[in-house]
Amino acid sequence: MQKNPIPVDRLNWDDIKFFLEVARTHTASSAAKRLGVDYTTVSRRIRALEQALGALLFEKSRSAGFVLTVDGQQLLRYAEAMESALQAACEEVSGTGFALSGHVRIGCTEGFGSGFVTPQISRFQDRYPDITVDILPVPHFINLSRREADIAITLERPERGPYVCSKLCDYRLLLYATPDYLARHPPIRQREDLAGHRFITYVDDLAFSPKLLYMDDVLPGAKSPLRSTSVIAQYQAALQGRALAILPCFLVGDDPRLTRVLPEQVAVTRQFWMYYSEDLRKLKRITLAADYLRTCAQLNQDFLLGEAPRMSYLEPEEAA
Repeated sequence: MQKNPIPVDRLNWDDIKFFLEVARTHTASSAAKRLGVDYTTVSRRIRALEQALGALLFEKSRSAGFVLTVDGQQLLRYAEAMESALQAACEEVSGTGFALSGHVRIGCTEGFGSGFVTPQISRFQDRYPDITVDILPVPHFINLSRREADIAITLERPERGPYVCSKLCDYRLLLYATPDYLARHPPIRQREDLAGHRFITYVDDLAFSPKLLYMDDVLPGAKSPLRSTSVIAQYQAALQGRALAILPCFLVGDDPRLTRVLPEQVAVTRQFWMYYSEDLRKLKRITLAADYLRTCAQLNQDFLLGEAPRMSYLEPEEAA
C-alpha cells in the first residue's frame, strides 16, 4: 500500500483504540468482544486507519490471525505511549476522585490467585469501591505486552522488558496426605520411605514453568498415576486419600483433612514476582493495587511459609 498520509487533524483518533485491541488479540472478533462492537465495525475501522495513514498495518494469517507489519509495529509503540499518556493525564487533571476509580486487571498463577489474591483484593475494594478489578488466576504465563493484564504475578522474574518489577514474597510447599491414606499405607518416617508411595504431580511437558516440577528434586522417578496442570485439581485429588501431593501451604492452610508429611525433610521454597509496564506507573489505581498486595504479602509472610495456620487481612487504617 502506497504511503500517502493525510494531515493529523483529519485522523480519527478513535481508530487507534481499535488498532490496539486487534494488535493485542490478533483477531477482529476478539477485539470486537472487548470493545463491545461487532466484527464488521472493527474491520471497517482498521481499514479506515490504514487508508488514513497510507500504510498496511496488519497481514492476515489463517494460523496467527492479524499479524503486525513493520509499519504496524512502529505504530504500536506510539499508540501504547499515547494510551498511557492519556490515562495518566485523565487522572492528573480530574483530581483525586478520578484517581481512585478505574479498572485494574491482575494476572496470576492459579493457586495464588484463587487462594490469596482474591480474598485480599476483596478487602481492597472495601476501601476503593470505584476501582473495579479483574483477577485472572490461570495456569500459564500472562502476556503484559498484549495487555492481557495490568499487573502480573509470576513464579519467575521477567528477563527483559520495560517493567516495574519487585519480589512479592517467598512461599513454601510441603508434602501432604490424608490421615486415612497414612493409616492404610506403609509408615513414612524418613525420606527414603517415600519410594513406596504414589504422588499427584504436574504434567511435566505441560508445566508452564520448570519451578513447578518439584518431584524432580524430592523423589526423581516417583510414581505419579494422576497428574494435572492445575494445582487446585491436585489439591482436590489429594483430599481423596489415594496419593500424596506437594502443595502450597497457603492453599492448604489449616485444612484438617490433610496432614503434613516429613515437613522437616521435604519442603520446597519458591518466590512470586510482581510487575507491571513502566508506562503504567503513573496510574494511581495501578500503584494502589500493587502496593496493597505487597503489604498483604508482608503481613502474611508466616502464613505463606506455612508457619501460621490462617491468612491475615489488613485493617482499614493499615490499607491507607
